[in-house]
Amino acid sequence: MSQPPSEDHLRLVLEAARIGSWEWDAEAGLLTADAVYQSLFGLPAQKEPRPVEDYWAQMVPEETAAAIEIATAALKHGAEYQMERRVIRPDGEVVWIHSRGRAKPDDPTRMIGVSFDITDRKRAEAALRESDERFQQFAKYSTEVLSLIDVETSQHIFISSAYERVWGVAPEAVWGLSHWLETIHPDDRERTAAGLNGVFHGEAVVLEYRILRPDGAVRWVRDTFFPISDGHGRVRRVGGIAQDITISSGSLVYVIDADDGSREPLRLLLQGAGYDVRVFASAQAFLQMARALIAGCVVLDIRAAEAGGLAVPQELKARRIHLPVIVLGMLDGDVGLAVRAMKAGAADVLPIPYDRETLLLAVASALAGIREGAERDRAAMVARARIAHLTVRERQVLDGMLAGGTNKSMGRDLRLSPRTVEIHRAHLMERLGAKTLPEAVLMAAAAGVRLPYPIEWV
Repeated sequence: MSQPPSEDHLRLVLEAARIGSWEWDAEAGLLTADAVYQSLFGLPAQKEPRPVEDYWAQMVPEETAAAIEIATAALKHGAEYQMERRVIRPDGEVVWIHSRGRAKPDDPTRMIGVSFDITDRKRAEAALRESDERFQQFAKYSTEVLSLIDVETSQHIFISSAYERVWGVAPEAVWGLSHWLETIHPDDRERTAAGLNGVFHGEAVVLEYRILRPDGAVRWVRDTFFPISDGHGRVRRVGGIAQDITISSGSLVYVIDADDGSREPLRLLLQGAGYDVRVFASAQAFLQMARALIAGCVVLDIRAAEAGGLAVPQELKARRIHLPVIVLGMLDGDVGLAVRAMKAGAADVLPIPYDRETLLLAVASALAGIREGAERDRAAMVARARIAHLTVRERQVLDGMLAGGTNKSMGRDLRLSPRTVEIHRAHLMERLGAKTLPEAVLMAAAAGVRLPYPIEWV
C-alpha cells in the first residue's frame, strides 16, 4: 500500500508550482508564510511570523479594506476564503495574487491557505477585454457592415449597427441566415447562397449582390466572407464585411418630361455637357423608382399633366430623399409659381424657354451640393474609422478633452498621472491626424461623437 505524501514532498510540490502557503493567527495578528508566499509580495524570506499588516500594506490601498472584511468574515463563519487581489511590490511592480484558505478545524481563530501569482492571466484577460472593446468601437463607427455567423446553427451572432444604414432595418430584425437571404434580390439570391456555402467549407469569397430594402430601394453590396476555424481546422464561424457600393459618380441627371419634342433636346444638351442622363416620361414613373435611385439632380418640366405639377419635389421632400429638383415651367411673369415651387422643395426654378448656360449652371450647382455631401460622408467615415482604432484609454482621454478637461483633471478622474495622460493625448492626436484641439473636436463631431457644447463654440 502506498504511503501518503510526506510534508516535505508536499512542500516541494508547492514550491515547484510556485504556490505559497500561509497560516494566519487572527488573535495575534500574525501571518506565518513560506518563502514562495513572501516572494509574491516582494518581501525577503524569514521563518518568523510577520504582522499581517506587513502584507496588507503591500496591497492596492482601495482594495485593502474589502480583503480584510472578506477574510475576517470567512474565518468567523468557518467558510472558505477566496479572493483575487492586487499587490504593489516594493519595486513598484503590480501583481495579481489569488488566495484561498479555511479556518483550522481545531482552532477557529487560525486560517491556513495557499496563494499563487495570476498576473499573466489577468493581463491576458485585460488585453482580451480591450481588444473586444476596440472591436466594438470599430464596429460602431465603421460604415462597413461587420457580421459573424455560427455555422452550426446558421444564425447571426453579431451584426454591426451599420446594417441599418445599408439594409434599412435594425440588426435585431435579422432572425437568421435564411431571413437575411430573403433581403437579397431574387436574381442574386441563389448565387449568393452558393457562394456562402463555399465559405462554410473553408473558402474565402467576395460576393456582389443586390438587396431590397423595406422602403423599396435597391442597393448594391460587396460582401467579403471568410471562414473562422477552431484549433482542429473545422469552420465554426463565418465572418463578413459588407460595403454599400451603390455610389454616384456625381454627374447623374434625371429628366422628367412627358413631351418627346422637348425631352430629346434636353437630354442631348445634358449629355453633351458630360452628364449621365436618365429619362422618365411621367412623375409617377419617377417616384416609383425614387427610393432606388442613387444621388443625382432632377430636371422637371411641369408643363404636361403627366409631370404632376409640383408633386415630385413635394414627395421627395416628404420622403427625405435628397435629389435636388430644378423646375422648368412657363412662368410668364408668375412669381407665385416660382415661390410655390421653392416652398415645395425645388432647388431652382427656370422659365421656358430657358437659357442653355443658365440651365447648365443650375445643374452644376445642384450636383456640386451633392458632391459636397458625399465629401462630408467620406470625411465622417474616415473620422469614425480613426476614432474606432483608438485604445480604450485613448478614447477616455479624448472624451475628457472634449469635456474641457486638463491633463491634471483627467489624470485625477482616470487615476493616471498627468504625464501619462499627456502621452495618451499625444498618441490619440497622432492617430486622428489632428494637430490642434479644434481639429480633434471637428473630427469627433464628424464621426458622430456627442459633444458637451455646440460646435460653434470651437
